[in-house]
Amino acid sequence: MKVLGINGSPRKDGNTALLIKEVFKVFEAEGIETELYQLGGKQVHGCTACLKCREIPASKCYIKNDAINEVIPKMEAADAIILGSPVYFSNMTTEMKALIDCAGYVTRANNSLKYKVGAGVVAVRRAGEMYTFHALNSFLLLSQMIIPGSSYWNVGIGKAPGDVLNDEEGMKTMHDLGTNMSWLLKKVNNR
Repeated sequence: MKVLGINGSPRKDGNTALLIKEVFKVFEAEGIETELYQLGGKQVHGCTACLKCREIPASKCYIKNDAINEVIPKMEAADAIILGSPVYFSNMTTEMKALIDCAGYVTRANNSLKYKVGAGVVAVRRAGEMYTFHALNSFLLLSQMIIPGSSYWNVGIGKAPGDVLNDEEGMKTMHDLGTNMSWLLKKVNNR
């Protein structure tokens, strides 16, 4: 089994990555393979709704969208996906939004994410986390993925890189999310 974490933050080792890595600790302790893909900071283009992705044989965006076209096959190959984003003006980053829009069209053409396990993870300084959390989870639900709960919303609070490590409840929530995702992954994969 493999879990793909997609970090939508432009900070490669910032709070969003730390939250995803906390969830990964549970998987790694149970022998489940993990991969962290750094989407944020890469050149991506938003969807133009051209629908050409439905006409080409490969699962990719028709627009020259290298980072998104690199991660879509990883999403399709994974058993579980974690989407992580910091909050930017009460929403996800533009990179994560571009991924959701483009991957949404591409993967819905053949329902390639259906029955995978998924979760949204949000790093926040002060406010806007619930809107971001719901937006990430809306993509997962629309993709017919299965979303486990945790002991609280999948949110970590911190401003400067590393601050989320001081959010005890946030870190416990990530650990509990990893535990619940791991359990669900095993059930879905009959293990």
